[in-house]
Parts: sequence; C-alpha cells; structure tokens
Amino acid sequence: MLYAVLGDIHGNLHAFEAVMADVDQAGVDCVLCVGDVVGYGAYPAECLQAVRDMEATVVAGNHDWATVGKIGLDYFNADARDSIEWTQEALGEGELEWLSGRELVWTLDDITLVHSTLFSPEYFDYMQTLYDVRLSFEHMESHIAFCGHSHVPVMFFDGDPVDCFLEREVDVPPDRRVIINVGSVGQPRDLDPRACYGIYDTDEQKVYMRRVEYDIHSASESIVAAGLPNTNAARLVLGR
Repeated sequence: MLYAVLGDIHGNLHAFEAVMADVDQAGVDCVLCVGDVVGYGAYPAECLQAVRDMEATVVAGNHDWATVGKIGLDYFNADARDSIEWTQEALGEGELEWLSGRELVWTLDDITLVHSTLFSPEYFDYMQTLYDVRLSFEHMESHIAFCGHSHVPVMFFDGDPVDCFLEREVDVPPDRRVIINVGSVGQPRDLDPRACYGIYDTDEQKVYMRRVEYDIHSASESIVAAGLPNTNAARLVLGR
C-alpha cells in the first residue's frame, strides 16, 4: 500500500495542485492529511473541495478548528487571527460543517494521524523537545504516526535515547515506533520554499519526503490580492 501523507495545506491551491500532480505520478493508493487545510492562503474553499473530492482521510488542525469556532483566537498571532477571520467569511455553511466534523486523532491498523501531539491533541502543542516526543510515544498505540503543525519535516524513532532524522528517505524499523512530521504543503518553514509531503510505502516499509516546485509568485500574489496579511505572502517566498 502506498500512502501520500499531506499536511498544512493552508489554502495554498497552487502548491496543493502541484503536490497532487506529483501524488498522481507516484501512483499512490490513498491520501491522508494531518490537518490545517485552511488558513493563511487565498483558496480555502477550493482546497477543501479538492480534499473532499479525493476522499482523503483528514484530521483537524488548529486553523481548521479555529475557523469553525472550536478553539478561540487568542492563541494565534495577529496575522493568523486576521487570516482565520477572513477564512470564516470565505467559506460556506457546508464547508464549515465538514471542517467541524474532523476529529483530532485517527488510527487505522498501524497508522495514526494527528495534527500536533498525541499527549494533548486538543491543545495543539508543538513537539519542540525530545520530552514532547517521548510523551507522544507514551500515548501512541500504533507502529507509525504522522503529524504536522510545525511545518518542518522531521522523523523520530522511539528508544533510549529517541533518534531524530532529517533525511529525505528512511527505513521504518519493525521493532521501533516512529513519529513523522510531514512538513507543509502550503507554507514550509524549513527555509526550503518548495511544497513538502510524505509517501509511506507499507510493502517496503519506507517513508519518502518529497519536495515539489510550484508557482510561488502566483500564490503570493493571490494572498495580497485577497486582502490577507502581506506576511503570509512573504513567508511563501522565504520558506519560513
């Protein structure tokens, strides 16, 4: 089975379409998404529709839940708050209802999806330290888990100590649990502005991190034209 694992699309249709073309070319069987389909970008409705059309399994991100009022806006910085309020106006009732129905954690067989951490998914904390990673491993019931939220691709192997990898391709060990942050489709923050997502090959037990070129200039222009914060556009160019 070949899974594409996407995250943090953030209304960036230009990046999303480029990634989906790459996914099609890779011959993926199923698409999974670790949340934040909306926020920051100018095409939230279009990205939501594309995700629904492909029947992807999607968990909720903090921007998704904030857009439907499940968490407050005090948690966000000014640009993020403005983007969420804009997104709330841009989406219709059916789109908001669909977003509201996304769960925080999804597990099937040996795969878990979550946006942030497994120890407190409802608080949308970041896995910023190895202690945070250890806590998530303690709450993990599957062999492999995929997350997002930080917009930075990184892989963790359970053990003493926990191992951390930044490689673009890793073998998934059969005797160690694995947490993989698949980076961001729509707003990468690892100084590489190309869209990022993961492919999980269950037959080969490998995970590949893929980077995809897209029309960043047009995506940035669409953000400015929509009246969203200019910072959102600048971050696409800088990859941070």
